[in-house]
Amino acid sequence: ADGVAEVASVGGYVKEYQVDLDPDAMRSYGVNLIEVMKAVKNANIDVGAGTMEVNRAEYLIRGLGYIKSLADLENAAVTSRNGVPVRIKDVAKVNFGPGDRRGGLDKEGQEAVGGVVVARYGSNPMDVINNVKAKIKEMQAGMPEKRLKDGSVSKVTVVPFYDRTQLIKETIGTLESALTHEVLICIIVVLILVLNLRASVVIAGMLPLAVLATFIVMKLTNIEANIVALSGIAIAIGVMVDVGVVLMENVVRHLEKDFGKGVHVGGKQLEDVILKAVSEVSGAIVTAMLTTVISFLPVFAMQAQEGKMFHPLAFTKTFALTASLVLGMVILPTLAY
Repeated sequence: ADGVAEVASVGGYVKEYQVDLDPDAMRSYGVNLIEVMKAVKNANIDVGAGTMEVNRAEYLIRGLGYIKSLADLENAAVTSRNGVPVRIKDVAKVNFGPGDRRGGLDKEGQEAVGGVVVARYGSNPMDVINNVKAKIKEMQAGMPEKRLKDGSVSKVTVVPFYDRTQLIKETIGTLESALTHEVLICIIVVLILVLNLRASVVIAGMLPLAVLATFIVMKLTNIEANIVALSGIAIAIGVMVDVGVVLMENVVRHLEKDFGKGVHVGGKQLEDVILKAVSEVSGAIVTAMLTTVISFLPVFAMQAQEGKMFHPLAFTKTFALTASLVLGMVILPTLAY
């Protein structure tokens, strides 16, 4: 009923006052359920009693209606009949009882006490998990224990049964394996098409550098490395490698065209060939990259839940493409030399 006065954990359950109504008694006294509920509520509220002035100081007076015992609630007046008060004990029985159970935790068929650690918004889940594990290890020494009749010691322990560590590591491992496989595939494909091992290594070497640069920008712009954000990098790999393929293929083509296949060239001659080859295709590469980046502008315009979901992907893909373009124009010619 409304107006429960005491809630305490006793013997593993929540203790509370319970008012069990007697319908026959209520009918004989002419009392309804609403009146009983109001009486229970009024017996357990704080009321103001005006003010009192003492030595030119005004004191506020209030009455504390906290129920201290079953008798306090039993003697609460519901109404009166012929000048005689009708009390709660006249129409109901008041007892202590356990509160209704709201749920339970079943661990492998056994009832257990459980808790959930919720990470704050914006925090690093891996750091939170490691800190929780350290705290559990620290508090484990102070857990209660007792010696059983057979001489063994039974001790309360904290046993995690859902740990996101494996999920996080597997997600990161999936990205690492995906990037590794993509790099190997790119080397094989470029080696087959360009037929030049050194050119293939230069092209493949641009991929980890571009991914590293992407992570640096993500760190600076506070973009979380979640699954959606990482998928943006994986999607961009195919376009990122195009910068290196186009530039290196053009360098190799000009070398074979000007000096013949298999001829070793160095010094000023090689610099001129690389500069000529890069200048020839750089405009087309920039245009292609800008086209891809601009095509993602509608994704940045998304709002609400869709925006929260796809903005990280659009950002990481844009960062990856921009990093590959800058590195391709600045670092790749040097590696090619």
